[in-house]
Amino acid sequence: MIYIMLITCFFGSIILTPLVKKLAFKLGAVDKPEQRKVHLKIMPRMGGLAIYISFIIGALIINPNKDYHFPILIGSTIIIITGILDDIYNLSAKIKFLTQTLAAAVVVIWGGVQVEFINLPFGGQIEFGFLDIPITILWIVGITNAINLIDGLDGLAAGVSSIALFTITGMAMIMGNGYVIAISSIALASTLGFLFFNFYPAKIFMGDTGALFLGYIIAVMSLLGFKNVTLISFVIPVIILGVPISDTFFAIIRRLINKQPLSAPDKSHLHHCLLNIGFTHRQTVIIIYAMATFFGLVAVIFSQAKVWGAILLIATVLLIIELFVEKIGLVGKNYKPILKFINDIRYAADKER
Repeated sequence: MIYIMLITCFFGSIILTPLVKKLAFKLGAVDKPEQRKVHLKIMPRMGGLAIYISFIIGALIINPNKDYHFPILIGSTIIIITGILDDIYNLSAKIKFLTQTLAAAVVVIWGGVQVEFINLPFGGQIEFGFLDIPITILWIVGITNAINLIDGLDGLAAGVSSIALFTITGMAMIMGNGYVIAISSIALASTLGFLFFNFYPAKIFMGDTGALFLGYIIAVMSLLGFKNVTLISFVIPVIILGVPISDTFFAIIRRLINKQPLSAPDKSHLHHCLLNIGFTHRQTVIIIYAMATFFGLVAVIFSQAKVWGAILLIATVLLIIELFVEKIGLVGKNYKPILKFINDIRYAADKER
């Protein structure tokens, strides 16, 4: 049954995407070339609607006995409506934040999807108490927007989301969470079908419709798969989403350093930096796919490691990220604290010889 459903979602997305493309042109949901964009012609967006419809077909077929199933679907519908309106009319950041918060609140308050506590690795527990609802909502809204921030190249957000969904599905299999396996694999199949039209050179963009929807589903599925577990295990979804989270984090640092508003758009995201140092469009996308796969593999290893092994692994990964960020200039050309420290040591060593 599950395989038939996945095939249905996959081919459903393939069939629906050209229809959504025509609809996007009719509604004026198009992306025009500008200084901050890398495409050179008017492109239809709103392609995420094809992913959503395919996903909903599969999600309604399974109809599991879970209190949070329909709240998740209702929340995703709120997100999709927000994305469609934004792709057509370019909604303000405040309106998008309010609707995203509403979608998250539906799942958290009505569906009961909440992170209530975290077990500490050396004993004891952190209980969030009355903060469990706002913390969970913040997580969902944050990840929803993190996926949207990396949607800057053909097939980038769809591919990174697919890798994250694949990893979440695999982790859910290890943990025996049937619901997360079903929903994540349905979303994965729907996204892969869309990628046929979205990979470079893209025929349609997913737009905010797709990026916000995928971010929302990934955020909720990672919560259902890893909530109320150990502090070490709680890091797993953060690692899985290492590419969008790190890009978002360093974008915030970059804007703070440059004294810019946090919502200010710029052309210094991860994909921009890779393009600037000479990689082609296709190469940049594949490099970021490889990075997302690396984070997925780290998450799987991390989940099986002992406490000290997990701590050592995360420290190593953080160091690798920092060195990579400094090398490509993700925060800024002059932000190279570790590389400068290494060069200073080398200089001192050479001076002593």
